[in-house]
Amino acid sequence: MIRKFVSAIILAPLAILIVLFAVANREPVTISFDPFNAVSPAYSMHVPLFIIALVLLLTGVLVGGIAAWLRQSRARRTARRLEAEVRQLRAELDSLGRRPGRSNLPATLDVTPPLIVRPPAA
Repeated sequence: MIRKFVSAIILAPLAILIVLFAVANREPVTISFDPFNAVSPAYSMHVPLFIIALVLLLTGVLVGGIAAWLRQSRARRTARRLEAEVRQLRAELDSLGRRPGRSNLPATLDVTPPLIVRPPAA
C-alpha cells in the first residue's frame, strides 16, 4: 500500500514534467547521421524535439531493464535450483513419513515422565 502511494507521489509530478516538456519543445529539429557532410547529409530527419527526448528516455529505460535482468540471471538460476531441491526433499520426507508400520504422527520430543507431586505424609 505504501509502495503504491510513494510511486504515485513520484510518477504524477514526473508525468506532468514530461507533458510540460513536450508542449514547450514542439519545434522540429534536424537529426543527421552523416558526420562528414553537414550541409547536405545523406540521411536526416526533421522531428519535434520532445519525440527525440521521449524515444531516448524509453530506450534508456529498456536498456537499463535488460541490463538489470541479465545481471540478476545468476540469482534466478540459484533460486530455481534451490526450489527444485526443496521440492525433492519434501517429496522424500513425505515418502519416508508414509512407510508401512510408521505413524504419520510426529514423534514426541519430551520423553521424561510427568512429575507427580504427592501430598506430605501425616
